[in-house]
Amino acid sequence: MNFMRIFGLLSLILVLSACSSIYYKGLEKIGIPKRDVMVHRVEKARETQEETKQQFKSALEQFTAVTNFKGGDLEATYNKLNGEYEASVKKAEEVRKRISDIEDVSEALFSEWETELGQYSNASLRQNSQQKLTATKAHYQQLIEAMRRAEAKIEPVLTVFRDQVLYLKHNLNAQAIASLKGQLGSVQSDVSALVAAMEKSINEADAFIQTMEKQ
Repeated sequence: MNFMRIFGLLSLILVLSACSSIYYKGLEKIGIPKRDVMVHRVEKARETQEETKQQFKSALEQFTAVTNFKGGDLEATYNKLNGEYEASVKKAEEVRKRISDIEDVSEALFSEWETELGQYSNASLRQNSQQKLTATKAHYQQLIEAMRRAEAKIEPVLTVFRDQVLYLKHNLNAQAIASLKGQLGSVQSDVSALVAAMEKSINEADAFIQTMEKQ
C-alpha cells in the first residue's frame, strides 16, 4: 500500500470520526445523550439478530425442501433457494452494520465518560462514577464479544449456501439434488450453531439493556 493510499484512508477515518462526533453532539443538543443512543442501537441489533436467526432457519428449510425434491419445476425450486440465500446475505450485512454502530457510539460514550471523571471535585462521586464505568465497560465487552462470535458463524453458513446455490444453478437435475442431500447434515449443524450463538447474543443484549436502564 503506497503513501497516498494510506493518507487517503487516514483522512477518510478522520472525516468519519468527525461526522460521528458532530452527529452525537447534535443529538445531545435536543436531549438525546450517547447512552440512550447506545441502548437504542443495542435494541436494534437485538431485533436484527432475531430476524437473522429466523432468516437462516427459513433458508435451511428451503435447502431441506430442495434435497427432498421429488418432481415438478426444479427451476422454481432453485429460485426459491436463491431468494433465501440473497435474503440471508442482506441480513448478514445488516448484522455487521448494527455491531459497527454499537462500537462507534460506545467508543464515544466511554471516551467522554473517562474525560468527565477528571472534572469531579468530589472524590466519592468520582469513585462511584468510575466503578459504574468499569462495570459498564465489562458488561459491554461481554455483549460485543457475543455479537462478534455470532457474526463469525454467519459467513461459513453463507459460504455453504452460496456453493450449493451456484452448483444447483448450473446443474438442475436429479444428480445435483443427490449431491446437495449429502451436505444436508453439515448445513443443519452449522445453522444450529449459528442460531445458538445468535440466541446467546440476544440474551446478552437483553441483559445489557436492563443494566443500562437501571443506572
